[in-house]
Amino acid sequence: MPKRTKLSTGVDWIQLTATAADWKAADASLLDTMLSQLHLIRAFEETVLDLAGEGLVHGPAHSSIGQEGGAVGSIVGMRSTDAVNGSHRGHHQFLAKALTHVSPDGLDPRADLTDAVQEVLQRTLAEILGLAQGYCRGRGGSMHLQWFEAGALGTNAIVGGGAPMATGNAWAQKHSGTTDVTVNYFGDGAAQIGSVLESMNLAAAWKLPVAFFVENNLYGVSTRADEITADPRFSVRGQGFAIPSWRVDGMDPLAVHLATQEAYAHMRGGNGPAVIEAEVYRFFHQNGPYPGSAFGYRTKDEEASWKARDPLDLTARRMIERALVSEDDVVALRSRVQAAMAKAVAELVEDDPDRPGKRRIRPELWPETSFVNVGVRGDASELFDLPQRGADEGDATRTVKFVDAVAQVMDRRMEQDARIVVMGEDVHRLNGGTNGATKGLAKKYGDDRVIGTPISENAFVGAGGGMALDGRFRPVVEFMYPDFMWVAADQVFNQIGKARHMFGGDNPVPLVLRMKVAMGSGYGSQHLMDPAGIFATSPGWRIVAPSSAADYIGLMNAALALEDPVLVIEHVDLYGKTEAIPDGDLDYVIGPGTAVLRREGAEVTVIGYLSMVHHALEAVESTGMDADVIDLRWLDRASIDWTTIGDSIRKTNAVVIVEQGSQGTSYGGWLADEIQRRFFDWLDQPVARVTGEEASPSISKVLERAAIARTEEVVAVLEEVRKGLGAR
Repeated sequence: MPKRTKLSTGVDWIQLTATAADWKAADASLLDTMLSQLHLIRAFEETVLDLAGEGLVHGPAHSSIGQEGGAVGSIVGMRSTDAVNGSHRGHHQFLAKALTHVSPDGLDPRADLTDAVQEVLQRTLAEILGLAQGYCRGRGGSMHLQWFEAGALGTNAIVGGGAPMATGNAWAQKHSGTTDVTVNYFGDGAAQIGSVLESMNLAAAWKLPVAFFVENNLYGVSTRADEITADPRFSVRGQGFAIPSWRVDGMDPLAVHLATQEAYAHMRGGNGPAVIEAEVYRFFHQNGPYPGSAFGYRTKDEEASWKARDPLDLTARRMIERALVSEDDVVALRSRVQAAMAKAVAELVEDDPDRPGKRRIRPELWPETSFVNVGVRGDASELFDLPQRGADEGDATRTVKFVDAVAQVMDRRMEQDARIVVMGEDVHRLNGGTNGATKGLAKKYGDDRVIGTPISENAFVGAGGGMALDGRFRPVVEFMYPDFMWVAADQVFNQIGKARHMFGGDNPVPLVLRMKVAMGSGYGSQHLMDPAGIFATSPGWRIVAPSSAADYIGLMNAALALEDPVLVIEHVDLYGKTEAIPDGDLDYVIGPGTAVLRREGAEVTVIGYLSMVHHALEAVESTGMDADVIDLRWLDRASIDWTTIGDSIRKTNAVVIVEQGSQGTSYGGWLADEIQRRFFDWLDQPVARVTGEEASPSISKVLERAAIARTEEVVAVLEEVRKGLGAR
């Protein structure tokens, strides 16, 4: 018989219940603030539902009525420098954090509301209505509420999408030498999503001060929690990652407060993350003013039993028992907060002159339509005072391998800017990662700045996004291969790429994402894509794609100086090339809008990037065509050099776009469309394109070569273009 030993995680998992003695011992000012916030949030949410019923809320109205106790209990007493983020149902969390920020000494349920509280109510409501005076200038609406000054990092419409960002924010707090904490709120539905579980692992491995707060309201829309998981006690997730966890009645604000205070003490003490599960209940359906029973997935009896446990009633009752407030005080508080909401509504809504008995948004409060694209990215003004010059300028040069230039410019920037941190799989080992691109950095700067990560792209790039939004660090994140972006697509495109614009257009997101194109290396269909086409058609990202070591230095310097997320694409075919670079401090930048002519001619304009610039030059020489060869350098919509491209097209009247990767995710498709829109009258024939095949490159050496483009494919297309030139 085998020997069997029962194992244990050795990590605390605690059910915490507040007793009558706890309520008697609770500080009166704490209870005053709790009661005030509970009523403010309830009146706010009732107002939102009323306005939604009138058709004045454009989009969903995810009410938190019934769930206020979890937010108030966990947030009351937090510092403004502590941070929270949440999910699509996040009004209560945002309001609790904002109200705590503007009322650091607490709230008195017997007193009139302050102007600061009234402003919070009005600006939050304005944001939900999509108005310019909202915290995100109307762009965020109900599901994207952010106020950095108050420590509200932003609620999130992607289920579980905020967990990596919160983890990154906690990393920044820890490595800035603070004892601040971050709380990531999400529902039961997110407790099995990869981004949440990956973030738990990352936070535990790095001992980050982040709490994963599960608002278990028992339903994901209409699906019960026990239908989608074997154990609906979601705090059990902590056991799998060695994270201490608390489970608590979320309808009891004091119990939540006591549990979170224990968790925060653990986190502030440098002991790593916590999981908190609060069992709550939303009194209404997923969205709108009707109860879940109206849709048949829960009973009226069930709803009544939970409403009997209303956190507002519980708190008032306990305070009345201690003679801290009277019943009249509670009634007066209810009237006062309702009046405050009526006042906020009156500032935003008016009678509709065209529809008697109806109301409308005050027309002058809408954002200007000219604001629609403002803040998709910054204006690059941060580069204006930096040494702008071409990479080929300067007298003295030295020769290095391309991949060594990658490491050397990063070393120079890290030496000059202590905010820069490098993170990715194996970047701290193997003498510079799998290709040597981070050579020497770990030894020089240590594991606080050169961070080896789990194989967990979704978590660590999202954490990089959280670090960037915090503003105290400038993360450089490496994906070992471009195809790995698909497992992190939400964080890359929905979070990092959209964050600045979605939250109002002001927040910098200084993050660099490095990827290497490895076509020809034999790694097959899931490692060898060119990411340029995907990123070029996704908002928010800038893209650089250097073809030489000297260019790489200037482009990386620009990327690290910009306040935008920048994708830096490299190519393994270039890593081993020995090239000349300036023999100096490596501080020059090559800014956006600086394509370069690698060869001048008059017959055709050939446009490329990365290693395809070299293949294009070889093809032009092979065919003997008199061609302009343009190296784009910058690929994104805002940074591409239309002046250089346009001047060439007006001279040659013919264009060939060359790229190596497959047709489906092609960069050239977007570029060809844009060229034909801008320069149609100057073209004597359709824009010609060189790409790989429809299929991704295969492991077979023969099939891989057949799937990608190199010099021979460029030659073939140039010969076709030559025939067209002969016919004109």
